[in-house]
Amino acid sequence: MGAKIGIRYPLIKGYCMIKQFKTKLYIVFAAGAMLILSQSGFAQGAKNALKTVIIDAGHGGRDPGARGLVSTEAEVALSIALKLGKELEQAYPEINFIYTRKDANLPKGVTDPNLANRIRAEMANEAKGDLFISIHLNATGQKAGGWYQKKIVGYKNKVVYVGKGKNRKKKLTKQPIYESYYVKNTRIGTETYIWAADRSSAKSENIVLDEEDSGEDEPVDDPNNVLDLNSPEAKIRAQLYTKYFFRNSALLAQFVEEEFATAGRKSFGVKQRNHKGIWVLQATGMPSILIETGFITNKEEEEYLVSDAGQKEVVQNIVSAFKRYKEELENPRHAPRTATGN
Repeated sequence: MGAKIGIRYPLIKGYCMIKQFKTKLYIVFAAGAMLILSQSGFAQGAKNALKTVIIDAGHGGRDPGARGLVSTEAEVALSIALKLGKELEQAYPEINFIYTRKDANLPKGVTDPNLANRIRAEMANEAKGDLFISIHLNATGQKAGGWYQKKIVGYKNKVVYVGKGKNRKKKLTKQPIYESYYVKNTRIGTETYIWAADRSSAKSENIVLDEEDSGEDEPVDDPNNVLDLNSPEAKIRAQLYTKYFFRNSALLAQFVEEEFATAGRKSFGVKQRNHKGIWVLQATGMPSILIETGFITNKEEEEYLVSDAGQKEVVQNIVSAFKRYKEELENPRHAPRTATGN
């Protein structure tokens, strides 16, 4: 891996807008970092390329995430993240694994979900992480399990009176007969997100620019804490991400989805997105992915994801992808992936 680019983000209200001189400083820093990294020998690979890996369980605290019939996204994501970390620690004792949270609370015990996302990024950047893996569960935006709808199955005659006094008359009308029926929430499957810093970055047909609504969204309780994705700082981060981290993020994401598919899961593949729901991916100065391990709003898939056997299988799939990714970094068989995002 090349030099790590860690940009810290102010947490105090009133400092969300970047001063002009600070923006220039970031630009100078970014240009210098690009020059250094471009002169590094990426093609040769790097022994022990992964020294620090951040494992992030999405949501937590008063932010439960998506809700299923018997569980919440925050609960299941935490369980999977802890199991994943345990497996990776046993397989790679030389790597330092850092967790953004290890209990039901938000990172570092904060109560504001917006602040928690910034803390996630700060934890990763301060640790000089080489990789950021975020665990989530997906949702359709419809009622978990399913819902009842009505349909017209026929009509019946009904006499009604219209008019008043001497003009009052009988009138035969047809009224619909309704029947209720149950609609199952059928969507299942996995998908792994990377940050769409630049729409032109998706050179592979396997990567989709996703613009649909998903179960991931960042709650906004404080208007002063809203993320500005068009700020100078955000644009610089996007440029750095595209140039140095996009390809490795896409590589790991592809490996993850391949492992899910091999295990028999329905895979929607690798997707790009650049909205606030996955903001944390581009706020970390390292390759980063967000794994949607399945739909909590589907009854059967939720049962699978809350079960010990299901979680172990999900973890094993991610571990296998991690192994392939690490081997590719240390013994690259393709063109260098860290030098450019094009």
